[in-house]
Amino acid sequence: MKAIEIEGGRRLRGELTVHSAKNSVLPILAATILSGDTCVIQRCPRLEDVDVSGEILRHLGCRVQWQDEDLVVDSRGLSCWHIPDNLMRRMRSSVIFLGAILARCGAARLSYPGGCELGPRPIDLHLAALRRLGVRVDESCGVLTCRGQELRGAEIVLSLPSVGATENAMLAACGARGTTVITNAAREPEIVDLQRFLRKMGAEVRGAGTSTITVEGGRKLHGCRHRCIGDRIVASTYLCAAAAAGGDICLRGVDYRHLSTVITALQQAGCRVSSQDRRIRLVSDGNLRGICPVRTSPYPGFPTDAQAVLMAALLRSEGTTMFVENVFQSRYRHVSELVRMGADIRLEGRVAVVCGVPKLSGAAVRCTDLRGGAALVIAGLQARGTTRVEEIHHIKRGYSDLTGDLARLGADIREIEI
Repeated sequence: MKAIEIEGGRRLRGELTVHSAKNSVLPILAATILSGDTCVIQRCPRLEDVDVSGEILRHLGCRVQWQDEDLVVDSRGLSCWHIPDNLMRRMRSSVIFLGAILARCGAARLSYPGGCELGPRPIDLHLAALRRLGVRVDESCGVLTCRGQELRGAEIVLSLPSVGATENAMLAACGARGTTVITNAAREPEIVDLQRFLRKMGAEVRGAGTSTITVEGGRKLHGCRHRCIGDRIVASTYLCAAAAAGGDICLRGVDYRHLSTVITALQQAGCRVSSQDRRIRLVSDGNLRGICPVRTSPYPGFPTDAQAVLMAALLRSEGTTMFVENVFQSRYRHVSELVRMGADIRLEGRVAVVCGVPKLSGAAVRCTDLRGGAALVIAGLQARGTTRVEEIHHIKRGYSDLTGDLARLGADIREIEI
């Protein structure tokens, strides 16, 4: 079993290229099913969630192989429409295959997905959207069997702007006859990236990035090549790391507009941030101050995925900062681990108040989830002494080389066997 060991107190300096967004790559891998052809995902990040997606595609009958940094998916041989429970449980985003399989096969069978324990994340919105397209859903012993031999375009109104439900509706609608209009759609940049990929395959999709997406279904699709957008949460993690440890870093390959709320928060905390083209530079002396309340919300609001890493950056700030988690019920599981390192954090329901402390001390801590694990690493970078972060498989779900990237920026950090 591996852990991450950190000797705190080193400033970060240098440049990094941010890898492609996990939350773009995963739905796009599911969308390759629709092509019935070969698709190439260029510079695909090597993440555990990408590996699971590849296993799902192979189980369905696709050929999946790496060619250097590119992942090639040939879906011509797709011959199966069910995903076994052992694969579903390994990744929350596995549910995104539902809409694509239905559009290609007219039927799909899967169990409820797994992933990080962040509280209830029901897929009711996904199923309600698919029912509007004519899908019949039967549930038995936790297994969903969906049938939709004749998908029809429809008006779909989401009660919440769910990213996953929006993506599943878009994918299923590509295989439906007629026009589908998705109202109150999620507006995340990853939704726009999915639309770009679908259009490259020949689909007629428009409106992504707004609250209304229109899909003209029934088009003949084909293979294509696509490079996904840079990962805004990975970029946020490295910016928060440099803000906390102090230093001067430059990130390439990510659109600063996709993380404007995070940049604004770091500027309020005392960092100097400048952006041009696809480069973001942050300069920090490591002495941060408390900022205005941070309230997570769907894009373009503050991303829930960046809440933990910003919290970790502000642990030694002067003053207090209040966090309000409005997306997930259990997104503060990392707090008890941060407290082990000397953090002063008060919890009350969805509210966490961070009171800055003069110093943090290295400790043995464990990852509770993907972003919580990254937060522990950021805490370790600014702590006195040695921090050992265990159960790092969570981190590997969304960061291709967190340890190596931070080491290249000058951190004293390594993976060890325990």
